[in-house]
Amino acid sequence: MLLLGIAVLFDAITLYKKKEGISATRKLPEKFSNSDVNEVPLQLTNRYPFKVAFEVIDEIPVQFQKRDFLKTGSISAGEKNRITYGLRPVERGVYTFGRLNVFVTSPIKLVKRRYVFDNGQPVKVYPSFIQMKKYAFLAIDNKLTQFGLKKIRRIGHTMEFEQIKDYVSGDDVRTINWKATAKRGDLMVNQFQDEKSQPIYSIIDASRVMKMPFEGLTLLDYAINSTLAFSNVALKKNDKTGLITFSNTIINHLAASSKKTHLNTIFEVLYSIQTRFLDSDFGRLYAEVKRKITHRSLLLLYTNFEHESALQRQLPYLKGLAQKHVLVVIFFENTELTELIAKKAANTPEIYHKTIAQKMDYEKKRMVKELERHGIQTVLTKPEDLTVNTINKYLEIKARGIL
Repeated sequence: MLLLGIAVLFDAITLYKKKEGISATRKLPEKFSNSDVNEVPLQLTNRYPFKVAFEVIDEIPVQFQKRDFLKTGSISAGEKNRITYGLRPVERGVYTFGRLNVFVTSPIKLVKRRYVFDNGQPVKVYPSFIQMKKYAFLAIDNKLTQFGLKKIRRIGHTMEFEQIKDYVSGDDVRTINWKATAKRGDLMVNQFQDEKSQPIYSIIDASRVMKMPFEGLTLLDYAINSTLAFSNVALKKNDKTGLITFSNTIINHLAASSKKTHLNTIFEVLYSIQTRFLDSDFGRLYAEVKRKITHRSLLLLYTNFEHESALQRQLPYLKGLAQKHVLVVIFFENTELTELIAKKAANTPEIYHKTIAQKMDYEKKRMVKELERHGIQTVLTKPEDLTVNTINKYLEIKARGIL
């Protein structure tokens, strides 16, 4: 026992005689991207003259509900060790990290010393700027087909003439400029570009119908992420983008603009959207659009209808919006119902549930036809495909020249 006591005392002196035997820092990024995995790098430096084993317990924000965080390893004398882990937030707002706890033991492993660093570090979780960057290539024609995005053939030539260029494989033969071809001796084509500076508004319903979560993310935040990515693409196409959010009242109205600084304004407005998820007032929305949007515009309305009766209540306002503007109603498939329909029923209760799911799925498809019957464009999409399908619809409308 005496020898053990001496060994423990020696180990304690070895670990505690150096004031800062270990240093550690948590290098947080300026902001996190909502619904994406964000890397959090930790750096440990061993200032002891010997190798130590370590345990790292990082007090991550309460929003993640993670209480079992632990990283272990060892670090040689005088060396640095980098540890990286990922966090996927599903809510916008300010997240606060607590203490970064590092426990070290010497090679004897009889005593453990605790170090505490970086208490109370905040980081803001913004709409998915990772997704926004992912789709930024849409301004470059030769990358449109990546990630499920369609390269849509231009219908007619209602676009603006840009220049005459050399023919390359895949160019529309209808655009061949025969006069220039004869003059140069090589095939030349007329190149067109989409009409620019067209006003486009993303309208986000922030009512209770958008509270439903899929993979931890509400439909509202799916719509917010999609709006950011889409707005970036539209601005790169030189269109004017605007934003309206509403619930029982108008929450935000950002006029359409094509200024270079406009995307950052949209970014901040989307970050700050707050709602109590009350019932939406489409009458107020209709009045707001009629009063403030005087030029024919493309309106992308993110909302959700679970039953035809809900659609019928709002249909007069939707028809009113579509009279002057190109209205696209974007609403959501219930992916849980889709999975239930695809699953084979094993007993009577499951057959009953599957029948109900099929009825609700059919009702969604009927809503699409009802809207289209009144000249209203639609996008019925899975939440995870929202951004892709929204951008595809925008490209389709641009190609058809119907705005």
